[in-house]
Amino acid sequence: MVGLEAFERQYPWQLSGGMQQRVSIARALAFDPRLLLMDEPFGALDEITREAMNLELLRIWRQTGKTVVFVTHSIAEAVFLSSRIVVMTARPGRIQQLIDVDLPYPRGTETRESERFFELTTEVREALRVGQEAAAGHAGGPDGAAEARPS
Repeated sequence: MVGLEAFERQYPWQLSGGMQQRVSIARALAFDPRLLLMDEPFGALDEITREAMNLELLRIWRQTGKTVVFVTHSIAEAVFLSSRIVVMTARPGRIQQLIDVDLPYPRGTETRESERFFELTTEVREALRVGQEAAAGHAGGPDGAAEARPS
């Protein structure tokens, strides 16, 4: 399911970061959960690997039909992966805004170059900015986060 059949005899330390993330996804799916919570799973990957893992996650999501709650600080990643984005305020974390993502499926590399993709990333960025400005008037830091959830 995660495309690592050719590496079945490798030790985890012999796998790339992207492959290690695929193992983590497979491990989570082995329990057949109804909900898959992914908290910054691709944060340590380089941009090319991260984009490849985004495509892989969408493929797995389509194949399994699982609900995925995906937490990320990457606006582009949130928009690309999600059907709905929950924009959070800084500490204490509160829901700032819900943004429905109406990009068509299947999504691919061309999705990231569409006009609608840029409109949505701007909308998320503005919601984060408003949340940061509101937090600046209260105790807490200006580090809003975006939480993305495919389906």
